[in-house]
Amino acid sequence: MFVSGEATILHADLDAFYASVEQRDDPWLRGKPIVVGGGVVLAASYEAKAYGIKTAMSGRAARALCPGMISVPPRMEAYARASRDVFAVFDDTTPIVEGISIDEAFLDVSGVRRISGEPLEIAARLRRRVADEVGLPITVGIARTKFLAKVASGVAKPDGLLRVPPEAELDFLHPLPVERLWGVGKVTAAKLHAHGLRKVGDIAQHSESDLVALLGAAAGRHLHALAVGHDPRPVRHRGRSSMGAQHALGRGPHSDESVEATLQLLVDRVCRRMRRAHRLGRTVVLRLRFADYARATRSYTLGSPTARTDLIGDTARALLSAARPLIAERGVTLVGIAVTNLDGEGTEQLELPFDQDVPAGPRRECPVSGEEPGRVTHSPIDRHALDSVLDDLHGRFGAGSVTSATLLGRDHRPGVPLLPDTQ
Repeated sequence: MFVSGEATILHADLDAFYASVEQRDDPWLRGKPIVVGGGVVLAASYEAKAYGIKTAMSGRAARALCPGMISVPPRMEAYARASRDVFAVFDDTTPIVEGISIDEAFLDVSGVRRISGEPLEIAARLRRRVADEVGLPITVGIARTKFLAKVASGVAKPDGLLRVPPEAELDFLHPLPVERLWGVGKVTAAKLHAHGLRKVGDIAQHSESDLVALLGAAAGRHLHALAVGHDPRPVRHRGRSSMGAQHALGRGPHSDESVEATLQLLVDRVCRRMRRAHRLGRTVVLRLRFADYARATRSYTLGSPTARTDLIGDTARALLSAARPLIAERGVTLVGIAVTNLDGEGTEQLELPFDQDVPAGPRRECPVSGEEPGRVTHSPIDRHALDSVLDDLHGRFGAGSVTSATLLGRDHRPGVPLLPDTQ
């Protein structure tokens, strides 16, 4: 893989994203310590972070650190909309954008220098556009590799810009704590500290074999490569390989009907996203988390790609039915659905509806349930038309405007916002 010898990779990362959106939309919150979320901190403004408040901290612990903090409820629709606006700026800056999450991305600007200027100019202009057009602060790191660009943006936060020249990479990297290396969490950091390795430079001074003996083959080689500035991964603009959604049910008994209704709500949400992004999928994946925090997945691959709500819903319910004995034994606290093996539109093979009562989709039993997913009594053309009409109504009047009887009264708002579906 080829990596440029010049610093042409940008890592753009929005600052305290959820909290910044709230402060943008409510001027009274600006300059104040705010957290998004009640029971658990989803995001904290930099004013709140100054008190030691961190993401995933309990609301009670956060208030003990800062009695005057302001807690605001999350607005996922607003965050998703802001993310789309920021990614539109990214896509207008360079065609090579690799989204990492809803608030950060890598950009390769090596191919636009003739028309857009040097990387430092491009980064400065990107920051101005995000501030002017979206109203949010963003930090950008510039370097020769993805790893160094991400480290540079972390060092430059908040609302900063930092370029790491190729000739000064190790001078920049080696004084930093080992926690700056990708893959170094609390456990690995403690192990490194116990052996006197506290700075990145300390790791670089040891051989790869020493690190392999200490951390194992994969982790040892990975950290040694990063410590000496080796990261050959290019920025890749790749389409999303899956789409999914999940919902935490909480502890306590849940009826089969309630879990199935939640699953159907997730299926509706995922299928709408797939159709909006013009994507079709082959494999349906059911995700479960049990009361003991263990997780399990069940999957089934359809005979042809589809975005039809009925086919994917039938398959998901069959997978759930097969998992019911396990759920009854261990309890369930989270259910999720994902569709993988995504293709673009135009790859779906429609079936001729000679018999209105034949299965549309795979004519084989699901290996995990013994059932045959996808059996319908309508023609495929009718279902496509119905999905299109419902999508139009939901786009105009909201996701809960028209729904099935089993989903009446349920919250149809989207969950945690994800990367734009085109990424």
